[in-house]
Amino acid sequence: MEAEELKGEREPAHYAATGIVQMEIVRPHPPRAPRTQLGILMTALIVLVAGYSANRTSAFQWFLLNASLRTQFPEVRWITTRDLADWLEDRHRQPPVLLDVRTPDEWDVSHLPGAQRANHGTSAEAALSRATADTDVVVYDAVGYRAAELATRLRVVGFTHVESLDGSIFKWANEHRPLVRDRDPVRRVHPYTQFWGRLLLDDVRASL
Repeated sequence: MEAEELKGEREPAHYAATGIVQMEIVRPHPPRAPRTQLGILMTALIVLVAGYSANRTSAFQWFLLNASLRTQFPEVRWITTRDLADWLEDRHRQPPVLLDVRTPDEWDVSHLPGAQRANHGTSAEAALSRATADTDVVVYDAVGYRAAELATRLRVVGFTHVESLDGSIFKWANEHRPLVRDRDPVRRVHPYTQFWGRLLLDDVRASL
């Protein structure tokens, strides 16, 4: 996805308009329900906070984002970055099927070790072709929306042990946890768009 070049400082209203459009791209077919409308309003608050805040990765922005995700996807179970990191390092525990729900361009910059790229269609089905209903599955994307949508769909078709990574790859990278590209260690992450990339620390944000 190509992001608009942003030159200079923009007004909060600009961020609000841009953020709502980009949110609809992240969630291309939102259900029309009161809970979803509340989630949209909460995401708009994230946009406005980003426009006013000097701290681009403020805890309050993440709080609003997490609240929005949990409002829009109440059935999704979440796993923390710390718990996933401990799980992946535990040699006595079977690792989960780790699905990256981002675009090829995002994947090519970096991804979590052991992850498989999967979209909402056939690639997700292929990645789980040998999985059973109780196979442990963890999904992630940039900040959580696409992953939560896939987690919801997987639960609908019968997978019972599906979790979405809290904060997704952005939070994982901000905590300087392992990332790879072609099996080589890297530290930077694709920002998805210039707007959402504001949630990444400067030292882990790749250029668009």
